[in-house]
Amino acid sequence: MKKLSMTALLSAAAFIAPVSADTVFGVYTGAQIWQAETEGSFGSNSDNPNFAFSDEQQQSYYIALEHPIPLIPNAKVRYNQLRNDGSQVLTESFEFFGNSYAANTSLNYTADFSHTDYTLYYELFDNDLLTFDLGATAKRVEGVVELRNQNSLQAADTDGWIPTLYSQLRVGIPATQLTVFGVANAISIDDSKVEDYEFGIEYRPVENLAVDVNLQLGYRVFNIELDDLDEIYTDLEYSGPFLGIEFHF
Repeated sequence: MKKLSMTALLSAAAFIAPVSADTVFGVYTGAQIWQAETEGSFGSNSDNPNFAFSDEQQQSYYIALEHPIPLIPNAKVRYNQLRNDGSQVLTESFEFFGNSYAANTSLNYTADFSHTDYTLYYELFDNDLLTFDLGATAKRVEGVVELRNQNSLQAADTDGWIPTLYSQLRVGIPATQLTVFGVANAISIDDSKVEDYEFGIEYRPVENLAVDVNLQLGYRVFNIELDDLDEIYTDLEYSGPFLGIEFHF
């Protein structure tokens, strides 16, 4: 997958025409704890064995700025932790950047594809019952993969930009403090694909002029299939439930 410049992404976002804007300036900040199960493979070519990863708790933090100025998009920055360790005895031979690991080799490994999302979006609808956002995201992936056995440690890293389309839908349940929501970041280019979906329900225990507090319960799925991003190939899926809290000022 070719690296994309921020200029190209901003140009793509500019083609999305806004229907409406926020009525006031608003700041959203939040955090999530995600109990993710990880499965899949990685390596230096497209033929890699499936690895056994431990289920680990991941974290995510974000801040979003919304404003009432037409034509100028809103902005959101989100950090996503995606780091997993694992170990297994290989059932088949495996080659990683020129080094060969024979079958029956005991191998420890780490896959870290933590990344930061930079999103520009417009609010096409924004009211108490329905909110729909549409925009574009640049994912800055600074990944590291490591292989370790008794004799050696081998590591490779990647640093690239992945563009995705962004959308968010929120539907309020009338006469309650509940909202159902879904968020999607996804793209497919040649043999590479990134899909990041989450959906859940939100409860507002605090809602006043100073601050709104939202508690979230949901499920998230993240697929990352890389085809030669800095000579790294992946076919990994992270999935599981999450808990979150959001503050709206």
